[in-house]
Amino acid sequence: MRLIIYNGKGGVGKTSVSAATALRLAKKGHRTIIMSVDTAHSLGDSLGVELGPEIRNVAPNLDAFELDIIHEMKNKWSSIRDYLSAFMMSQGIDGISAEEMAIFPGMEMVAALLYVLTFRNENTYDVVVMDTAPTGETLRLMSFPDVSNWYMDKAFSMINRLMGIARFTIGKVVDFPLPSKEVMRTLGELKDQMTEVKSILEDGQNTTIRLVLNPERMAINETRRSYSYMCLYNKNVECLVINKVIPEDADGEFMKVKLSEQKEYMQMIHDSFEPLKMMTAHMLRTEMRGIEKLEMLADMIFGDSDPIETYSGESPMKFYSDTPDTATLKIKMPFVEQDQIDLYKGRDNTIILQIGSQRRTVSLPMTLANAELLGAEFGDSCLYVRFKR
Repeated sequence: MRLIIYNGKGGVGKTSVSAATALRLAKKGHRTIIMSVDTAHSLGDSLGVELGPEIRNVAPNLDAFELDIIHEMKNKWSSIRDYLSAFMMSQGIDGISAEEMAIFPGMEMVAALLYVLTFRNENTYDVVVMDTAPTGETLRLMSFPDVSNWYMDKAFSMINRLMGIARFTIGKVVDFPLPSKEVMRTLGELKDQMTEVKSILEDGQNTTIRLVLNPERMAINETRRSYSYMCLYNKNVECLVINKVIPEDADGEFMKVKLSEQKEYMQMIHDSFEPLKMMTAHMLRTEMRGIEKLEMLADMIFGDSDPIETYSGESPMKFYSDTPDTATLKIKMPFVEQDQIDLYKGRDNTIILQIGSQRRTVSLPMTLANAELLGAEFGDSCLYVRFKR
């Protein structure tokens, strides 16, 4: 199954580009679904149809929906929601507030990733197109399988301690409800599922990131950061879509000034991101809304080509052996300076990498269990971490 994830700064036209891609994929005969994981949904507005949390058909070979975490909690994780609500009420929080607090930050990301896993396992679709929230939220989505496993381990540890306390208070009053077997079973399933999702997201041949930007300095700078962070999380950024480009024949004094500025920024984009594949779409005279307009957008971006194509399948992160006794981890890190990188040896056969506000714990392969960290070098926009077995 192919997974195409669109991301970019707010307002660059991610949703329009995502919808145009999905329509073109469906037209090419691929069983396609597009899902919006942005809490401020606009996918239905873009397609010109009414969308909600239930999957519905919007065109031949094309289904769509807008993820709603409250709907997901009620229908899929009711046992966890009910337990968390009961626990918080037992601590003096009123019913309505307890229900709201039972939806933890990040649950939208869990729901989105589990949909991807379900579609893959059931072979329901050939392609999933994901219209994401702006860059910051999507970075959390990309890091979630790693982070969630850490939190799940901590949650299990905490719950086991609570169960231990309960066993020692036989005959006494315990002021909190204990989790049921159903709650424990659901948490265990979630942990296993996140491991499967991680393997899907890091499959660079089938899962790719496409970054959308406009020829403007702020959008370019944010796209540079996003590209760097996606590499940190070992996600394959395969191309750029430069959207809302003013046509060269735009007239008027105002447009002449904008065109001059745009020319400078288009050169900046090419200088920054080459040899990454780049596709462009011009700004239209009227609002980009409805299937007819989206088909025009798809023509500009893809022409006669098939959007299912993977433009680059290279993984940003890979291990290789230098000698029988040494190994190297190579990580692609565009737009990063050496002094922006922090590297630590972690626990449980891990290393910790930090760039700016983003931190990732990288699990080492079993062949490097207890390996000595020799050091790291930076060059050619890559970080090389050396180990001795």
